[in-house]
Amino acid sequence: MSKKDSFVKGTIILAAAALVARVLGIFQRVPLEHLFNEVGDVAFTQANNVYLMLLTLATAGIPSTLSKMVSERYALNRPDEARQVYRAALIFGAVAGVIISAVLYISAPLFAKHAGVPESTLAIRAIAPALLLFPTIAMMRGYSQGRNNMMANGISQIVEQIARVFTAILLAYFLLHQGYGNPVMAAGASFGSVFGSVGAFAIMLYAAIKMKRSDKQSGIQASSEAKLPLLGIYKDIFSLSIPIILSSMTIQAVYFIDTSLVVPLISGQVGAFEAKRLLGILGLKAQSIAGIPPILAIALSTSLIPVISAAYARRDEDHLKRQITLAMRIAILTGTPIVLSLVVAAYSVNGLLFSSTSGSGIIALLTLGTIFQITMTTSNSILLGMGKSRISMFYVLAGVIVKLAASILLSQFMGIYGIIIATALCFIVITALNLRLLRTIVPFEIMGKRWRGYLLAVLVSGAAGYGLNEAGIALSGMMPARLAYLIACLAAGAAVVILYLVMLIVLGVLSAQELASYPRPVRRLLNPLMKLQPSRVRERE
Repeated sequence: MSKKDSFVKGTIILAAAALVARVLGIFQRVPLEHLFNEVGDVAFTQANNVYLMLLTLATAGIPSTLSKMVSERYALNRPDEARQVYRAALIFGAVAGVIISAVLYISAPLFAKHAGVPESTLAIRAIAPALLLFPTIAMMRGYSQGRNNMMANGISQIVEQIARVFTAILLAYFLLHQGYGNPVMAAGASFGSVFGSVGAFAIMLYAAIKMKRSDKQSGIQASSEAKLPLLGIYKDIFSLSIPIILSSMTIQAVYFIDTSLVVPLISGQVGAFEAKRLLGILGLKAQSIAGIPPILAIALSTSLIPVISAAYARRDEDHLKRQITLAMRIAILTGTPIVLSLVVAAYSVNGLLFSSTSGSGIIALLTLGTIFQITMTTSNSILLGMGKSRISMFYVLAGVIVKLAASILLSQFMGIYGIIIATALCFIVITALNLRLLRTIVPFEIMGKRWRGYLLAVLVSGAAGYGLNEAGIALSGMMPARLAYLIACLAAGAAVVILYLVMLIVLGVLSAQELASYPRPVRRLLNPLMKLQPSRVRERE
């Protein structure tokens, strides 16, 4: 298998694993929302967001750095050095897991109190033990990726999610029928992450043992070369990974800010109970739905990052310009119809999946802002591929500061909606700074003169989808409400996607030349539609 084929296969495996993980994550939150009341919603939300923030802080960036260091040493026929680097990373993972779990467990009451939801203490403490294993799992995944064993990583992610999701639901259901209150039920659901960590660790341990046996059979043995200094290894790891860690924390930092500040900021306006209810909606409903649109767009654009990195290293300005333009354009064009479908059908999606339609506006507004999350993440990835992670880190910090300040300011006038708008502003600021830096490296345009056609396609397809959604909702008086919501979702989603694609082609926003760079299944789907493009548009391309 060529390096290119290997990379494509690895990208597909990891993208598929991420998709499965996201779907399972949504599947988990839907039944939990039905089992919990407002207290359970907000307790689980706080525990989950604090946990993910600390997990990102402890692991993000290090696996990628470890992968790079390991693959380089194996390429230079220095397997013993690679093992020393891996061993040092495992030591760090084990120590970090113990420290961060202890800190979270001990500080849980203090954090819960200051965040305005003391009922979340049990849930936060229940999820803390999951952090014992996950830093080590992250190191194992980094080593596995460096050895080009993407399958183990993908399987471990899927097993982790299956174990976490099903045990969370079963524990919450069991505790409900045992007569326990929502704080205890939320703790049971949070403890599902511990089972997920055990499942992921078991898969990675099996892969590590299998890899070790394979090395012995292949004659790859430890050499007698001098040992690398432990401090030197850590210096190399952290000098590369810390900027990536901070750049990767944006979304979790935003959710952490919301978890910490929503109740204190808006309880004076709407009351403590209502503030907790709104935070529960934001965390359990809106954040899970808003997590859907970025998956495909980011997977497609990220697959171009190694190409961008290679073009930048060669100083091939023309190729670099084309690839940056293509990455940003693919991210926007593929993310938009999913965002648009979920926004115009937010009421029906909410009613179909959850126990009530309350909070549909929150879902719609947060999901609308994910188009800027997509552009931010894609431009961040491009900068990381070009070795600009340190600058990107400062841009992320600037965006988080904007988020914090705007949340405090806008919440005084707009309540929970002001806090959500502050999230979009954070993503917009980071995107603008990233694009500004990229344009100093190489001049490029994302759409150029195509913006007008793109916006027209968005408006027309969005209006059609909204109209069909409203018509579907009207059917709820003549049939079961959930059936009406399902019909509305399907009709609105189909209308948005089909109209959007047709208009992109007719208006020349999507060209045949650009389509050739898309994955094969997408090309097969869209090629018949290219016949709709006027000949004058094709000639202009």
